[in-house]
Amino acid sequence: MIDGYLRRLGVEGRPEATYETLVDLHHRHLDTLPYENLSIMLAAIGAVGSPDPVDPVETLERIATGGNAGYCFHNNGVFSLVLEELGFEVVRRSGQMLEATGPSGTLDHLALEVRGLPTTANPGGRWVADVGYGDGFRDPLPLVEGHFRQSGFVYRLARVGESGWTFHHDPHGSFNGSFARGSVTSEDIEASHLRLSTPPEGDFTRKLVVQRRAATGADTVRSIRHIRTGSGRSTRELREFEEWRDALGHIGLSFRGIEEDALRELHKRQAAEYDEWLLTR
Repeated sequence: MIDGYLRRLGVEGRPEATYETLVDLHHRHLDTLPYENLSIMLAAIGAVGSPDPVDPVETLERIATGGNAGYCFHNNGVFSLVLEELGFEVVRRSGQMLEATGPSGTLDHLALEVRGLPTTANPGGRWVADVGYGDGFRDPLPLVEGHFRQSGFVYRLARVGESGWTFHHDPHGSFNGSFARGSVTSEDIEASHLRLSTPPEGDFTRKLVVQRRAATGADTVRSIRHIRTGSGRSTRELREFEEWRDALGHIGLSFRGIEEDALRELHKRQAAEYDEWLLTR
């Protein structure tokens, strides 16, 4: 079931469940599969019938055949499934973005804890793995309190109560941070995905976001703006459709099965909404 996913990431065979494998797969997933809400945005404008489902098995099949993954529920959902198939011990945690407008405890992020991988630097062997933040950390973080530096970025983990944790993003990141509490079920994720991906109130139905965290920085296309953080920091507007499409493809977005007319309509609407934002900000 996971062999097509591993081949997409450039891995032949099934690696052993070691810390080194966790780091390698974390890097390869981030390099290959961006965070994105393209199918949600296309559904919101009526270009496709419904967004890509959040079920990890369906996400796995979509990735294996050259398609996109999705946002955090998709990326971390499929990553946890693959890790478990390889023999890792994974705990799925309920997460919430710190700046979320919903009530406390609202599920809008899936966080992953990987256990049983002690190292000299982390004898407890518990790690935070997250390929669903878009421009988050590159290497898995040890699940201990403290500050962590990676390629010019600084992150922090802090305890919340008995079992909760807060992740504080680098000041140049696209969000402030998030916290994780208890465990989460597939039913919880399905319900939250429906809420987030249904217009007009769904948070992910308003603006296209495509992000990829590479070794030395992160690239984000938000609406028609391309933002680079880390090495080579820059910001530019993508007014021309071809320039916008090329930028999305460079970040790693797949256009398999997507008609160009639908992409053109999405770019047109995003450009108009961006201009409205410029006038009212």
